[in-house]
Amino acid sequence: MSYLCISFSHKNTDIQTREKLAFPHEESKDRFLKQVLSDTNIEEAILLSTCNRVEIISAANNSKLAAKSIIERLANYSGIEFENLFDRADIYENDGAIHHLFSVASALDSLVIGETQIVGQLKDAFRFSLAKKYCEQNLPRALHYSFKCAAAVRNATSLGTGSVSVASTAVAKAKEIIGDTSGVKALVIGAGEMSELTIKHLISSGFDVILTSRDTKKAQMLADSFEQHVQVEEYSTLEKMLNHIPIMITATAAPYPIIKQEMVNECAFDRFWFDIAVPRDIDDIESPNLDIYSVDDLQDIVDENMTLRAKQAKTAYSIVNKMSMEFFEWLKSLEVEPVIKHMYLKGDEVIDKKLQYAIKKGFIKEEDQENIKKLCQTVLTEYLHEPSTRLKSISKDSQCDVVVGTVQSVFGLKDTNFLNKCEHATKNNE
Repeated sequence: MSYLCISFSHKNTDIQTREKLAFPHEESKDRFLKQVLSDTNIEEAILLSTCNRVEIISAANNSKLAAKSIIERLANYSGIEFENLFDRADIYENDGAIHHLFSVASALDSLVIGETQIVGQLKDAFRFSLAKKYCEQNLPRALHYSFKCAAAVRNATSLGTGSVSVASTAVAKAKEIIGDTSGVKALVIGAGEMSELTIKHLISSGFDVILTSRDTKKAQMLADSFEQHVQVEEYSTLEKMLNHIPIMITATAAPYPIIKQEMVNECAFDRFWFDIAVPRDIDDIESPNLDIYSVDDLQDIVDENMTLRAKQAKTAYSIVNKMSMEFFEWLKSLEVEPVIKHMYLKGDEVIDKKLQYAIKKGFIKEEDQENIKKLCQTVLTEYLHEPSTRLKSISKDSQCDVVVGTVQSVFGLKDTNFLNKCEHATKNNE
């Protein structure tokens, strides 16, 4: 089995390509993962789809064949030619796949280094595949360790402090443009997680927030969750608001643009719109005094952010490097520890069997059974101490699989594969 990550992000694709690759609904994710796993060469798969990336994380018997199969299915889904996608894709295998996964989880591969959303999005993607039984053993182990790595990065650096996300970057840009935000209205379209983050940052930056969504009830519930007043307007008034409010940030899950040229009137004041949705919410629009920023247009703030965080990122990458190596050592230990345990258990079985035989034959008295058993167990522990120690040290060796297989065969031990329970498998353990 090999770990395989196929990555499309802001690093290797433009926003138009990412729009076509995006999976905005659970139904499309489910359908795609079923198609991926219909290839008998692919054992497990997880799909991460966000505004800045699409990642397919898998466990496969043959990485090259699996990568080709996955990209073919992505080409069918997106309508993009296979050769185009294959040339763009960042494909990582085994060590590289784990290092990339840990970097993604630790927000080191994000458009905004240190942004806080990605680990939650990765957990959601993991839970989705786990619930559908699209991953069972190998990927849960990798994801478990990636979350452990992300926590280590947060604890050792200041990358996770403060709010650093696409939403906060858009608000920071709006504040930079406006200057004095007192009394300035800002319209937010959508009532999802990105909109919630956007409202939070707009309020802290001093804007007067107006919220609208196709789901008015959901919008009102979101508005009521803030201590500060957030005005909710009917979605039917969207066109009017677009032509009267200077700042607008949209982050819906619509699969097509919801704001089109015919909705936009010329205005005497300057307007600044931020489209942080993928696929984009705003169509190609031209109008005087209107500036439109997409996710990719926020790169200048991102670059400044990266400069300020370069030192912290260096520390973070050293943690990712260290924990990537530790992960594979841990995997090997998972193979060795049960073998050692079974050696002791089998020894105990022999002790119990021989004690019962000795009592039955009258070789020992039944009242002496416990003391003799303790003596036998002491002998067994001392006898197996050196083999156990050597097996633990061998767990770091590339020939570990061969040695463990030999020991299992010689001692007649059962297969010790098992699924480690991951505390991130349920939402209660965020």
